[in-house]
Amino acid sequence: MVNDLISAIILAIIQGVTEWLPISSSGHLVLFQSFLGFEGGLLFEVALHFGTLAAVFVYFGKDIMDIIKDFFSGKWNTENGKIGWLLIIASVPAALIGFFSRNIYEKVLTNFGIVALGFGVTGLLLFIASFVSVGKKEKKLSYGNSFVIGIFQALAIIPGISRSGATISSGIFFGLSEKAAMRFAFLLSIPIIFGANILVIGNNVLPQELIWATLVSFFVGLLTIHIMFKYVLVKRKNFRWFGLYALLLALAIGVWMIIK
Repeated sequence: MVNDLISAIILAIIQGVTEWLPISSSGHLVLFQSFLGFEGGLLFEVALHFGTLAAVFVYFGKDIMDIIKDFFSGKWNTENGKIGWLLIIASVPAALIGFFSRNIYEKVLTNFGIVALGFGVTGLLLFIASFVSVGKKEKKLSYGNSFVIGIFQALAIIPGISRSGATISSGIFFGLSEKAAMRFAFLLSIPIIFGANILVIGNNVLPQELIWATLVSFFVGLLTIHIMFKYVLVKRKNFRWFGLYALLLALAIGVWMIIK
Protein backbone atom coordinates (compact mmCIF):
# COMPACT_ATOMS: atom_id res chain seq x y z
CA MET A 1 0.00 0.00 0.00
CA VAL A 2 2.82 2.40 0.90
CA ASN A 3 4.71 1.57 -2.28
CA ASP A 4 1.56 2.13 -4.33
CA LEU A 5 1.03 5.51 -2.65
CA ILE A 6 4.61 6.60 -3.37
CA SER A 7 4.30 5.43 -6.97
CA ALA A 8 1.03 7.30 -7.40
CA ILE A 9 2.55 10.51 -6.00
CA ILE A 10 5.52 10.18 -8.36
CA LEU A 11 3.15 9.77 -11.31
CA ALA A 12 1.08 12.78 -10.21
CA ILE A 13 4.25 14.90 -10.11
CA ILE A 14 5.35 13.59 -13.50
CA GLN A 15 1.97 14.46 -14.99
CA GLY A 16 2.08 17.98 -13.52
CA VAL A 17 5.53 18.61 -14.96
CA THR A 18 5.44 16.86 -18.33
CA GLU A 19 1.98 18.07 -19.39
CA TRP A 20 3.45 21.56 -19.84
CA LEU A 21 7.00 20.65 -20.81
CA PRO A 22 7.17 19.81 -24.52
CA ILE A 23 8.22 16.20 -23.85
CA SER A 24 4.92 14.22 -23.68
CA SER A 25 3.13 13.47 -20.43
CA SER A 26 1.46 10.36 -21.88
CA GLY A 27 4.80 8.89 -22.95
CA HIS A 28 6.35 9.48 -19.54
CA LEU A 29 3.35 8.03 -17.73
CA VAL A 30 3.64 4.86 -19.83
CA LEU A 31 7.34 4.55 -19.02
CA PHE A 32 7.09 5.27 -15.31
CA GLN A 33 4.03 3.09 -14.75
CA SER A 34 6.00 0.23 -16.28
CA PHE A 35 9.16 0.93 -14.27
CA LEU A 36 7.27 1.41 -11.00
CA GLY A 37 5.06 -1.61 -11.60
CA PHE A 38 2.02 0.52 -10.85
CA GLU A 39 -1.17 0.59 -12.90
CA GLY A 40 -3.54 3.25 -11.66
CA GLY A 41 -6.17 2.68 -14.33
CA LEU A 42 -8.12 5.10 -16.47
CA LEU A 43 -9.81 6.88 -13.55
CA PHE A 44 -6.43 7.57 -11.98
CA GLU A 45 -5.15 9.10 -15.22
CA VAL A 46 -8.34 11.15 -15.54
CA ALA A 47 -7.75 12.47 -12.01
CA LEU A 48 -4.21 13.50 -12.98
CA HIS A 49 -5.39 15.24 -16.15
CA PHE A 50 -8.13 17.11 -14.34
CA GLY A 51 -5.41 18.52 -12.07
CA THR A 52 -3.33 19.89 -14.95
CA LEU A 53 -6.50 21.10 -16.67
CA ALA A 54 -7.43 23.07 -13.55
CA ALA A 55 -3.91 24.55 -13.54
CA VAL A 56 -4.30 26.08 -17.00
CA PHE A 57 -7.76 27.38 -16.04
CA VAL A 58 -6.27 29.17 -13.05
CA TYR A 59 -3.16 30.49 -14.79
CA PHE A 60 -5.00 31.82 -17.85
CA GLY A 61 -8.25 32.54 -16.04
CA LYS A 62 -8.53 36.17 -17.17
CA ASP A 63 -7.71 35.31 -20.78
CA ILE A 64 -10.29 32.52 -20.76
CA MET A 65 -13.02 34.74 -19.33
CA ASP A 66 -12.28 37.50 -21.87
CA ILE A 67 -12.45 34.99 -24.73
CA ILE A 68 -15.72 33.51 -23.48
CA LYS A 69 -17.24 36.95 -22.92
CA ASP A 70 -16.44 38.28 -26.40
CA PHE A 71 -17.22 35.02 -28.18
CA PHE A 72 -20.69 34.54 -26.69
CA SER A 73 -21.43 38.24 -27.04
CA GLY A 74 -20.93 37.90 -30.77
CA LYS A 75 -17.88 40.20 -30.75
CA TRP A 76 -16.03 38.04 -33.25
CA ASN A 77 -14.04 40.93 -34.72
CA THR A 78 -12.16 41.46 -31.48
CA GLU A 79 -8.91 39.65 -30.79
CA ASN A 80 -10.51 37.52 -28.06
CA GLY A 81 -13.54 36.72 -30.19
CA LYS A 82 -11.34 35.56 -33.05
CA ILE A 83 -9.23 33.44 -30.71
CA GLY A 84 -12.44 31.71 -29.64
CA TRP A 85 -13.09 30.65 -33.23
CA LEU A 86 -9.44 29.71 -33.77
CA LEU A 87 -9.52 27.43 -30.72
CA ILE A 88 -12.72 25.76 -31.90
CA ILE A 89 -11.33 25.15 -35.38
CA ALA A 90 -8.02 23.86 -34.01
CA SER A 91 -9.86 21.44 -31.70
CA VAL A 92 -11.72 19.69 -34.53
CA PRO A 93 -8.93 17.34 -35.77
CA ALA A 94 -8.06 15.99 -32.31
CA ALA A 95 -11.74 15.62 -31.40
CA LEU A 96 -12.46 13.55 -34.52
CA ILE A 97 -9.32 11.42 -34.33
CA GLY A 98 -9.68 10.92 -30.58
CA PHE A 99 -13.32 9.86 -30.88
CA PHE A 100 -12.82 7.34 -33.69
CA SER A 101 -9.57 5.88 -32.32
CA ARG A 102 -10.67 5.53 -28.69
CA ASN A 103 -11.06 1.75 -29.01
CA ILE A 104 -7.44 1.21 -30.08
CA TYR A 105 -5.88 3.79 -27.77
CA GLU A 106 -5.06 1.41 -24.93
CA LYS A 107 -3.29 -0.99 -27.32
CA VAL A 108 -1.19 1.88 -28.65
CA LEU A 109 -0.52 3.08 -25.11
CA THR A 110 1.28 -0.09 -24.10
CA ASN A 111 3.46 -0.41 -27.20
CA PHE A 112 6.98 0.77 -26.32
CA GLY A 113 8.00 0.84 -29.97
CA ILE A 114 5.29 3.39 -30.70
CA VAL A 115 6.27 5.36 -27.59
CA ALA A 116 9.89 5.51 -28.81
CA LEU A 117 8.74 6.64 -32.25
CA GLY A 118 6.59 9.32 -30.62
CA PHE A 119 9.51 10.71 -28.63
CA GLY A 120 11.57 10.75 -31.83
CA VAL A 121 8.92 12.80 -33.64
CA THR A 122 8.72 15.21 -30.70
CA GLY A 123 12.48 15.65 -30.67
CA LEU A 124 12.60 16.42 -34.40
CA LEU A 125 9.76 18.97 -34.17
CA LEU A 126 11.43 20.79 -31.30
CA PHE A 127 14.82 20.79 -33.02
CA ILE A 128 13.37 22.25 -36.21
CA ALA A 129 11.40 24.88 -34.26
CA SER A 130 14.51 25.95 -32.36
CA PHE A 131 16.23 26.92 -35.62
CA VAL A 132 13.30 28.74 -37.22
CA SER A 133 14.37 32.36 -37.62
CA VAL A 134 12.47 35.08 -35.78
CA GLY A 135 10.71 37.33 -38.26
CA LYS A 136 10.84 41.12 -38.04
CA LYS A 137 7.10 41.23 -37.51
CA GLU A 138 5.08 38.64 -35.63
CA LYS A 139 2.39 37.00 -37.75
CA LYS A 140 -1.20 36.39 -36.73
CA LEU A 141 -2.90 33.02 -36.92
CA SER A 142 -5.33 32.42 -39.74
CA TYR A 143 -8.20 29.96 -39.55
CA GLY A 144 -6.38 27.63 -41.92
CA ASN A 145 -3.19 27.73 -39.87
CA SER A 146 -5.10 27.05 -36.67
CA PHE A 147 -6.61 23.95 -38.26
CA VAL A 148 -3.13 22.69 -39.18
CA ILE A 149 -1.98 23.31 -35.59
CA GLY A 150 -4.98 21.22 -34.57
CA ILE A 151 -3.70 18.40 -36.78
CA PHE A 152 -0.34 18.61 -35.02
CA GLN A 153 -2.18 18.43 -31.71
CA ALA A 154 -4.08 15.36 -32.90
CA LEU A 155 -0.75 13.57 -33.41
CA ALA A 156 -0.32 13.64 -29.64
CA ILE A 157 -2.80 10.80 -29.30
CA ILE A 158 0.33 8.73 -29.95
CA PRO A 159 2.22 8.35 -26.65
CA GLY A 160 5.59 10.07 -26.85
CA ILE A 161 4.39 12.84 -29.15
CA SER A 162 4.07 15.90 -26.94
CA ARG A 163 0.81 17.81 -27.31
CA SER A 164 2.38 21.06 -26.14
CA GLY A 165 5.58 20.40 -28.10
CA ALA A 166 3.72 19.72 -31.34
CA THR A 167 1.35 22.69 -31.04
CA ILE A 168 3.99 25.20 -29.90
CA SER A 169 6.38 24.09 -32.65
CA SER A 170 3.71 24.32 -35.34
CA GLY A 171 2.74 27.78 -34.09
CA ILE A 172 6.35 28.87 -34.46
CA PHE A 173 6.42 27.39 -37.98
CA PHE A 174 3.58 29.79 -38.83
CA GLY A 175 5.50 32.81 -37.54
CA LEU A 176 4.15 33.18 -34.01
CA SER A 177 6.40 34.40 -31.21
CA GLU A 178 7.31 31.92 -28.50
CA LYS A 179 4.84 33.42 -26.02
CA ALA A 180 1.99 33.63 -28.53
CA ALA A 181 2.58 30.02 -29.60
CA MET A 182 2.67 28.88 -25.95
CA ARG A 183 -0.44 30.82 -25.02
CA PHE A 184 -2.42 29.36 -27.92
CA ALA A 185 -1.10 25.84 -27.25
CA PHE A 186 -1.94 25.98 -23.54
CA LEU A 187 -5.43 27.39 -24.18
CA LEU A 188 -5.95 24.76 -26.87
CA SER A 189 -5.32 22.08 -24.26
CA ILE A 190 -8.55 22.96 -22.45
CA PRO A 191 -11.20 21.62 -24.87
CA ILE A 192 -9.21 18.54 -25.87
CA ILE A 193 -8.20 17.46 -22.35
CA PHE A 194 -11.66 18.19 -20.99
CA GLY A 195 -13.38 16.38 -23.85
CA ALA A 196 -11.06 13.36 -23.64
CA ASN A 197 -11.58 13.04 -19.89
CA ILE A 198 -15.37 13.25 -20.20
CA LEU A 199 -15.27 10.61 -22.94
CA VAL A 200 -13.21 8.30 -20.71
CA ILE A 201 -15.07 8.82 -17.46
CA GLY A 202 -18.56 8.62 -18.98
CA ASN A 203 -21.19 8.27 -16.26
CA ASN A 204 -18.63 7.33 -13.60
CA VAL A 205 -17.66 9.57 -10.71
CA LEU A 206 -14.06 10.06 -9.66
CA PRO A 207 -13.48 8.31 -6.31
CA GLN A 208 -12.80 10.68 -3.41
CA GLU A 209 -9.49 8.93 -2.68
CA LEU A 210 -8.16 10.22 -6.03
CA ILE A 211 -8.68 13.88 -5.14
CA TRP A 212 -5.17 14.05 -3.70
CA ALA A 213 -3.75 12.96 -7.07
CA THR A 214 -5.65 15.77 -8.76
CA LEU A 215 -4.33 18.27 -6.21
CA VAL A 216 -0.70 17.17 -6.62
CA SER A 217 -0.82 17.38 -10.42
CA PHE A 218 -2.63 20.74 -10.13
CA PHE A 219 -0.05 22.47 -7.94
CA VAL A 220 2.93 20.99 -9.78
CA GLY A 221 1.30 21.85 -13.12
CA LEU A 222 0.59 25.43 -12.07
CA LEU A 223 4.21 25.97 -11.07
CA THR A 224 5.45 24.35 -14.28
CA ILE A 225 3.24 26.53 -16.50
CA HIS A 226 4.57 29.65 -14.80
CA ILE A 227 8.22 28.62 -15.21
CA MET A 228 7.75 27.60 -18.85
CA PHE A 229 5.74 30.69 -19.80
CA LYS A 230 7.93 33.22 -18.01
CA TYR A 231 11.46 31.87 -18.16
CA VAL A 232 12.18 28.78 -20.25
CA LEU A 233 10.22 28.52 -23.50
CA VAL A 234 10.42 32.25 -24.15
CA LYS A 235 13.81 31.57 -25.75
CA ARG A 236 13.56 29.56 -28.94
CA LYS A 237 17.04 28.08 -28.58
CA ASN A 238 15.90 26.30 -25.39
CA PHE A 239 13.62 24.12 -27.50
CA ARG A 240 16.60 22.17 -28.82
CA TRP A 241 17.49 20.93 -25.31
CA PHE A 242 14.04 19.42 -24.92
CA GLY A 243 14.38 18.06 -28.46
CA LEU A 244 17.72 16.47 -27.61
CA TYR A 245 16.21 14.92 -24.48
CA ALA A 246 13.30 13.44 -26.46
CA LEU A 247 15.62 12.03 -29.15
CA LEU A 248 17.96 10.47 -26.58
CA LEU A 249 14.98 9.00 -24.74
CA ALA A 250 13.68 7.50 -27.99
CA LEU A 251 17.11 5.99 -28.63
CA ALA A 252 17.33 4.63 -25.08
CA ILE A 253 13.92 2.96 -25.36
CA GLY A 254 14.91 1.43 -28.68
CA VAL A 255 18.15 0.04 -27.26
CA TRP A 256 16.30 -1.29 -24.20
CA MET A 257 13.79 -3.09 -26.43
CA ILE A 258 16.61 -4.71 -28.40
CA ILE A 259 18.60 -5.99 -25.42
CA LYS A 260 15.58 -6.93 -23.31
